[in-house]
Amino acid sequence: MNQITNANSQRKNAGQWRFALSPTGNAGDGIFRGLMFAAALLILVIVVVMIVALAAKSTLSIQRFGFGFLTSREWDPVKGQFGALPFIYGTVVSSAIAVLIAVPLSLGIAVFLVEQAPSYLARPITFMVELLAAIPSVVYGLWGIFVLAPFLRVHVEPRLGSWLGWLPLFRGSITGIGLLTGGIMLAIMVTPIITAVVRDVLEAVPNSQREAALALGATKWETTRVVLVNGVPGIAGAVMLGLGRALGETMAVTMVIGNRAEISASLFAPSYTIASAIANEFTEATGDIYLSSLVELGLILFLVTFAVNGLARVLVWNVTRRSGAAA
Repeated sequence: MNQITNANSQRKNAGQWRFALSPTGNAGDGIFRGLMFAAALLILVIVVVMIVALAAKSTLSIQRFGFGFLTSREWDPVKGQFGALPFIYGTVVSSAIAVLIAVPLSLGIAVFLVEQAPSYLARPITFMVELLAAIPSVVYGLWGIFVLAPFLRVHVEPRLGSWLGWLPLFRGSITGIGLLTGGIMLAIMVTPIITAVVRDVLEAVPNSQREAALALGATKWETTRVVLVNGVPGIAGAVMLGLGRALGETMAVTMVIGNRAEISASLFAPSYTIASAIANEFTEATGDIYLSSLVELGLILFLVTFAVNGLARVLVWNVTRRSGAAA
C-alpha cells in the first residue's frame, strides 16, 4: 500500500513539474518555452553588461573630472584635460537640424503614401524609402563629400550668408564642411526611418475614423487631419526613433562635419559629435585617462540613445495598443 502511495506521489510531482514548464503539461513545450525565455533574457543581460563595462572603464575619468566633464570645453590630450561639452553641443545641434528638416518631409511622404497615392504608385515609392534606409552610412558619407558638401558650398551657404548673415547662425567662412552639412546629412539618413514608422502608425488608425469624418462632410484634407491627430503619440515615437538614429550616427557625420572640438554659433563652422570623437580618437588613446574619457563619452551616448529609443517605443506601442482595442 505504501509503495502504491509513493508511486502516485511521484507521478503527481512529475505532473506538477511538467505543468510548471508548460500549461499544457507537455515537456517539449516547456523546454521550448524555457529556451525562448532564456533568449529574451539574454538581451537584458547584454544591455546590463554593456552599461557595467562602460561604467567600469570610465571610472578613472569620472573620479578625476566628475560632473565638470559635462561642462568643460577643453579637450587636450597633451595636457590630460578632457571635457565633453563641445561633443555634446555638436551632437545636439546636428541632430536638431536633422529633425527639423526630416520631420516635415517624412510626414508629407507618409501622408501621401497612406492617404493619397494609388497602390501602383505607393508600392514603388515605399520600396525606395526602405532602400534608402538600408544604404550603409559610409556610402552616405562619400556622397556627402563629393556631392552634398560642394553643392552647399557653391549654391546654398553663400545665399544663406547674404540673406541671413545678420544672424550669428549664418556667419563665418564657407567651406561646405560643418554643422549644417552634418545636420542635412543626418536628415537624409533619418527620413526613411521616420517615414516608415509614421506610415505604419497612420495605417494603424481605424478606417472608422476616416469614414466618420467623411460622413460628416469633411474634405480629404480635414479627414487627413483627423487621422494625424489620432496618430500623434505614434508620430512622436517615430520622431524620437529618428532622433535616436541621428544621435548615434558615426561614419557619415564624421566625413562631413569637420571634426573640430569647439563651440561656435555659426552653422558653417566645423564641429564634432560624440560618436565621431570616439571613432576618430579611440585608436590614438594611449594614456589611461584619455581612454577612460572616450569610454565615458560612449557611456553618455549609450544612456541618452537608450532613453530616447525607449521613450519612442512606448509612444508607438501606445498608438498600436489603442488601435487594437478600437478594432
